[in-house]
Amino acid sequence: MLEPLQSWLGLDLTVWLGCALVLLLGAFVQRATGFGLAVVGAPLLLMLEPRLVPVILVLFGFMVSLMMVRQYRHEIRISEIGMALVGRLPGNGLGLWLLLTAPMVVLEKLIAASVLFAVAVTLFRFRLPVNSASLFGAGVLSGVFGTVAAIGGPPMVLLWHGLSPDRLRGNLAAFFIITSLLTLATLAFAGQVRLWHLALALTFLPAVFAGNALADRIAHRLDRRLLQGASLSLCTLAALGLLL
Repeated sequence: MLEPLQSWLGLDLTVWLGCALVLLLGAFVQRATGFGLAVVGAPLLLMLEPRLVPVILVLFGFMVSLMMVRQYRHEIRISEIGMALVGRLPGNGLGLWLLLTAPMVVLEKLIAASVLFAVAVTLFRFRLPVNSASLFGAGVLSGVFGTVAAIGGPPMVLLWHGLSPDRLRGNLAAFFIITSLLTLATLAFAGQVRLWHLALALTFLPAVFAGNALADRIAHRLDRRLLQGASLSLCTLAALGLLL
């Protein structure tokens, strides 16, 4: 009875369920903390089904950001993201070149490194000056990581972590909406976005909505440090698994 479903999905049903669970968890973490869908999802999805990275994560990163921006729209400051968006353009180009030319083993290492970088940014909160040059540089790094693995948030968090939590969430949501569309256009131009991705994304929608709704209901009751620590531990283990 499951064979027609598995044939339509294009992947084993057990793998699909695992991917849906990963996306649910990633949506929960991003809605609760401001970013995390790709940081949680990229290394785990790469282990389960590499064909989903980065397209599926970019699609849902865009969707979750749309959900978030409604709540935090009053906190968005375009002046704080403009130069980063300019830097994102050459970053996307470099990321696409890596995606098209680098062997999978190199991409796995790059994705693992970007996840560990995200963990380090979250844990150590390095202080860097926020100016046009640093925003441009963060935008370039965001473009590379975002195009290869949909992990475009950590370079921006590195600069913005001094902002209030709501301002950080608002700026990240606005940044992700614009850059996700840019990345999807870049990937589509290079033939990396297929109808299979879009059809499969529809089957994952309930999981992403569930993760977002669950975060709305219970995230405020959870210890934020505990939630962050658990998600970072999972990300670190997955990234180390890719490196080994």
